Amino acid sequence: MSNENIVISAQPRDEFGKGAARRLRREARIPGVIYGQHLENPIHFHAALLEVHALLRRHGSNAVFELDIEGDSHLVIVKHVDQNVLTLNADHIDLVAIKRGEKVEVEVPVVFEGETAAGTQLVQELDTILVEADVLSIPEELVHSIEGLEGDTKIQVSEIALPAKTTLVGDPEAVIASVNFVESNEEVVEDAAGEAEEAAEGEAATEE
Repeated sequence: MSNENIVISAQPRDEFGKGAARRLRREARIPGVIYGQHLENPIHFHAALLEVHALLRRHGSNAVFELDIEGDSHLVIVKHVDQNVLTLNADHIDLVAIKRGEKVEVEVPVVFEGETAAGTQLVQELDTILVEADVLSIPEELVHSIEGLEGDTKIQVSEIALPAKTTLVGDPEAVIASVNFVESNEEVVEDAAGEAEEAAEGEAATEE
């Protein structure tokens, strides 16, 4: 997570329902709500859709930023985004109010770099791992090298290096990825030929 101070301006929302939400979207606005134990009641707002899209594109689903609602500023983290299946636009956004110095649990994407040994391929079992991090130091992704790994290698969650102020919450023994051998074309052909031969022998035996 970048340490830059991101501020998005918003306006309070006092009209609700599908009709009101559709009107906001036609105006390129996205409706949203802020939840949080620090708040007496949820805060409903709407913000510019392009600004929210730019935020998510640059900082991901764990983005932390300041939401300014007519001069009332809230430090928030993205909790959930409803995405339109047709337009792929964000239709609604849920935020959680947080405080500086607070720690939060978040799912962080894991990215593998490098090439495994010849004749093998990486099979990723998990896309993210659950960690606890300072709200202003949430990693956007965790990178792990797979350069030269041999077949039958399993990568556990505990092997993924975590940055400062970040601790693992999920199961450290969980397998996040494995390196498997890839069958050659000759092996595939031989297997297919063997299966065909067995099938033919089965049919011959049936006829007898």
